[in-house]
Amino acid sequence: MKTQADKQDNTQTNSQHLTVPPDGKISVGKSAILGLQHVVAMDVYVVPFLIAMLIGLAPNQSSALIQSTFIAAGVATIVQTYFCMKLPMAQGPSYVPLGAIVAIYAASGGGELGWSSVLGASLVGAILVMILGYTGVFNKIVKSFIPPIVGGTIIFIVGLSLLPVAIRDNIYGATDATINQNVLLALISAAALILFVILGSLFRTRGAIFRVTSVMIALIIGCISANLMGVLDFSAVASASWFSMPQIPFKDFGFSFDLSAIITMVIIYLVLLAETTGTWFAISNVIDKPLTDKNINRGVIGEGISCLIASGLGSTPVTGYSTNAGIISITGVASRRVFLAVGGWFVLFGCSGKLAALISSIPTAVIGGVFAIVCGIISINGIQVMKNEKIGEKEMYIIAIPMILTLALVLIPKDFLYTLPTFVQYLFGSPILAAALAAIVLNKLLPSAK
Repeated sequence: MKTQADKQDNTQTNSQHLTVPPDGKISVGKSAILGLQHVVAMDVYVVPFLIAMLIGLAPNQSSALIQSTFIAAGVATIVQTYFCMKLPMAQGPSYVPLGAIVAIYAASGGGELGWSSVLGASLVGAILVMILGYTGVFNKIVKSFIPPIVGGTIIFIVGLSLLPVAIRDNIYGATDATINQNVLLALISAAALILFVILGSLFRTRGAIFRVTSVMIALIIGCISANLMGVLDFSAVASASWFSMPQIPFKDFGFSFDLSAIITMVIIYLVLLAETTGTWFAISNVIDKPLTDKNINRGVIGEGISCLIASGLGSTPVTGYSTNAGIISITGVASRRVFLAVGGWFVLFGCSGKLAALISSIPTAVIGGVFAIVCGIISINGIQVMKNEKIGEKEMYIIAIPMILTLALVLIPKDFLYTLPTFVQYLFGSPILAAALAAIVLNKLLPSAK
């Protein structure tokens, strides 16, 4: 049981942790700069790039999809931050539906008909998600099945599942440069981030600027280092146009409705909601604002509206990004005004091919170095949620088995994964979802100590 002194210590710690709270006022200029560092740390362009590659879109179709994805992410971020969940969070395209999108596209015959089936199924699924939020059904599920020990475990595995991606894919597997250059760039950007966070802590008020812009500075230093190594390539920026019109519904694309495609996408949306719950817990813990019933219900409605907007723009389902929780924790700035700027930047990038190309030109290893630190911070936030819980034998299994499962699924050979039934592929293709379900089931099935 907490004493009054303990409560005061926690209050002081939390007040020192955030330099700007969610409703804190911050100037337009600062919001724009701080919002930009959230944007550059998010790999928003990767999902549409992968989809275009997997289903074989033409270059102009690929560019249109990336453009639509940026605009959808921007509008969805503003919807969730200011009108629905009202927490500082950024929305972006989800990796979860990738397999389903490719399957629906192929099963519907490919081409315009295949893509219209994907968008039609996404549209119907988004409406059903909105109904789940409006009726409060999903909130009841969360309250019944996700106590602090499970919520903390989910936050922990969110960071844990992303960490191998940051190290293996963004650093060791990056194709921008040689592996030696990639490792060096990642170390330089990570070291710069840590250095400026330390400077911000040492100089307190005077050094606050170092802390709040630490991610941006780390990325700039990483890009300068990449340029000195000769691996920074801005050729795509030079050839891109300054302004281009986004796709228009029913003119550039249409919607068709196939029952099997809709059922598949509804299942994917349920997976998406289970996964994004971990992000919501991570953000609420970082800003020290527990999730309320109203938050969760409005969050689910916001998720549905965001996905509805995305499909209406010709893009794929969006979700909350965990990366931003780590950046908030590092910078101490949780102002929703910053995330309004994030939404604005995304829309601007979506309307300007040159700006979008600039973001995608940042070397993968530079982002990987920053991303790895952010993943570690997210996992630590999960541990903080669990620190006041009594860890008995039951709790040890609730934490340990999802942790093992997360790493097992992150490292699972793709050739083996693709031999499994389609639904199992969806489940195992999302380590966060599978591990979260394991934590929930173990909490219900394992007996508590007498």
